[in-house]
Amino acid sequence: MNQTTIYVVYFGFFFAIMYFLMIRPQQKQAKQRQALLSSLRVRDRVITSGGIYGKITKVKDNSVMLLIADKVEVEVAKTGIVSVENREIEKEKKADKADKSVKLDKEETEVQPES
Repeated sequence: MNQTTIYVVYFGFFFAIMYFLMIRPQQKQAKQRQALLSSLRVRDRVITSGGIYGKITKVKDNSVMLLIADKVEVEVAKTGIVSVENREIEKEKKADKADKSVKLDKEETEVQPES
């Protein structure tokens, strides 16, 4: 192998490492962020980039109205939303309801005579 082939293989290997360690995770994170912003809905509890906690009262194209205190609403750009706080709670509640319904179904099918 000549020296230019070694350089080409070296740069190709280096680019592959950079892609899998830097570019790909950044693209994945950008997709997750876009999915979060597009799925914002009324009554979500959110945190803004400025650290303000609030509840969404209205969703517009590029902004949302946040209720941050009684009778205090502010309009915030969607890109200013950092995280949604109550989504995981809702998923856990749905999972708990599903578990409870499965347990109820099992209990209902096992009828034991009273003594």
